Amino acid sequence: MLHIESLDDGLELFKALGSEVRVEIIKQLLTNKGMNMNELASKLNITNGALTNHMKKLEACGLVTISNESLGHGNQKICSVHVDKILIDIDSEKENVNVYNTELKVGHYSDYKVFPTCGLASAKAIIGEVDDTRYFSHPSRYEADILWFTKGYVEYDIPNFIPAGQKITQLMISAELSSEAPGVNNNWPSDISFSLNEKHIGTWTSPGDFGDVQGIFTPDWWFPNWNQYGLLKLIVINQFGTYIDGLKISDITINDFNLDNSSDMKFKFSVDDDAENIGGLTIFGKNFGNYAQDIKISISYAPL
Repeated sequence: MLHIESLDDGLELFKALGSEVRVEIIKQLLTNKGMNMNELASKLNITNGALTNHMKKLEACGLVTISNESLGHGNQKICSVHVDKILIDIDSEKENVNVYNTELKVGHYSDYKVFPTCGLASAKAIIGEVDDTRYFSHPSRYEADILWFTKGYVEYDIPNFIPAGQKITQLMISAELSSEAPGVNNNWPSDISFSLNEKHIGTWTSPGDFGDVQGIFTPDWWFPNWNQYGLLKLIVINQFGTYIDGLKISDITINDFNLDNSSDMKFKFSVDDDAENIGGLTIFGKNFGNYAQDIKISISYAPL
């Protein structure tokens, strides 16, 4: 998901989409699950030079990616669509006013219960041994930039440093997520649930454990048949309900928690035993996947 936080920030995106040719490029890439530059130029009946100019505009605003692949006749540039959704905040006047922002590294969970297949890794190496749950307690887990498990949960303490005498009016959590298959499988659904202070707030079904191309930020030493990237998901709890990428997933509101400046907040990602699709969970940090971020948290507040 591409999150545009203001209309001004979206100007380059709007310009890129203001071309019928570039919209058709995106449609062709989606239909064909990616194409090389020659195929795409031929399909659109335009020159390679013209296509290159269009692709530069689409790549600059994060809509597509271009990667080099070595084939029998040399290198080819493979184009693919980089995002599955675009979320645009039209009214940005209220943002950054009475908002506390922070990030949590993937390995900074406060509690866990996980089942193999599972593991953790920093940007430089695997932490301990894969499929050995003991390493989720290893001191090096604080350096983890990726973790994965088949079922169970990880829970994070959300830092609460809003000023005294304030109540929390909205909680936003952004993280790059995918399923966890043996190896990789782009068609591997998993019901990933979210909880705040032990209250279930909603579930999102991840479509797969993606391994078709290397993640943009995934290290070169990472194994090619392991989790490469996820989808960026934005979870919002406000006075109207709980949303993921702007779609309502439950009627649980922020008022159900009565949160203020002295409140503890524990947020849990889980794949539950009774889920219809037990397909695991992978959480990506800033040094893995397609988004250079850890778990982002934004807390909006107002006077009590």
